[in-house]
Amino acid sequence: MKAFVAARALIALLAVACRAAPAAPVSASSAKAPTSLLPSAVPSAPAAQLVAKSLPLPGASGNAFLDYIAYERGARRVWVPVGSTGSVDVLDTTAGSFTRIDGFQTVQRDAHGQVRTMGPSAVSVGDGVVYVGNRGTSEVCVIDVRTLKLGKCLKLPAPIDGVVYVAATKEVWVTAPHDGKLFVIDASKPAQPEAKTIIPLAGEPEGYAVDESRGLFYTNLEDQGGTVVIDVKTHHPRATWSAGCNADGPRGIGVDEARNLLVVACTDHLQVLDAGHDGARLGALDTGAGVDNIELLATKKLVYVAAGKAARLTIARLDDGGQLAVVATAATSPGARNPVADEAGNTYVADSRASRILAFDVHALGL
Repeated sequence: MKAFVAARALIALLAVACRAAPAAPVSASSAKAPTSLLPSAVPSAPAAQLVAKSLPLPGASGNAFLDYIAYERGARRVWVPVGSTGSVDVLDTTAGSFTRIDGFQTVQRDAHGQVRTMGPSAVSVGDGVVYVGNRGTSEVCVIDVRTLKLGKCLKLPAPIDGVVYVAATKEVWVTAPHDGKLFVIDASKPAQPEAKTIIPLAGEPEGYAVDESRGLFYTNLEDQGGTVVIDVKTHHPRATWSAGCNADGPRGIGVDEARNLLVVACTDHLQVLDAGHDGARLGALDTGAGVDNIELLATKKLVYVAAGKAARLTIARLDDGGQLAVVATAATSPGARNPVADEAGNTYVADSRASRILAFDVHALGL
């Protein structure tokens, strides 16, 4: 009996010693942590919160009917076609002031139960000139960037939407969703645009991006859900890819030429495609509803998206693997959309309903 009691006492002492002793290290080769305890990704830093500066458009009130705007690199100017005033308002981003260019025709049309003033609605910076698309008159007009004088207007045979200058071929490409076409304009004489050819598509083109180094033009087919790749020299489509958008279809699009990545805007998220591998899907990012056109600033590897229904601006970093990580957000206004960015990464958003541009300074973020 005494031996039994002594044995129990010894066992108890050994148990206490084991609990008190530090655990021996376990090598990776001898044991593996349970999968559920391993982090799935390294947590990212909290997104910065930006605050907008309001820049009212001169002479505009109510809904200004803004759509595509453009940033003129080097001159530090944002070009804003304003449908309601029949003007193009040029924002000097350094001074924060506008110069208004008048002389564009407007028309009144019923759209979704309300009367809208249709006029200048799209813009693209060319070689010493700016090309302005007029949705009301189906014209593309020229403005001299030095004198800011309105020049020749070229009438096109169908309603138009987006306008983009293609430097590699000295052409202006114009989307015509109503007719499912792209109009190609000869801009070899920048101030004297002439109709050149028409590219028929299998759906309604929406948005655009140009890869100058590879000679490719991208546009989305909003009603069909695809992104079309077109050779800018032959004007022939090469392929159609799917970004997997919802029934509302894809909208804006941006290209990172150096890394051959394409960012397609669905109406509530972004989808990155690998343009070097038949449009394979890579990363995606929720943005909130109401997305239209987007901005991709490849020099800083940043993507800008303004969701009109969610009233939110998102700035995300695009990495080499095609993944997106949010670096900054901001509250905007209902309907505010279609951002552009300057060389420093500052961004400007078209706010139609309030007849203004929302400016966001990102200098403090060190982007």
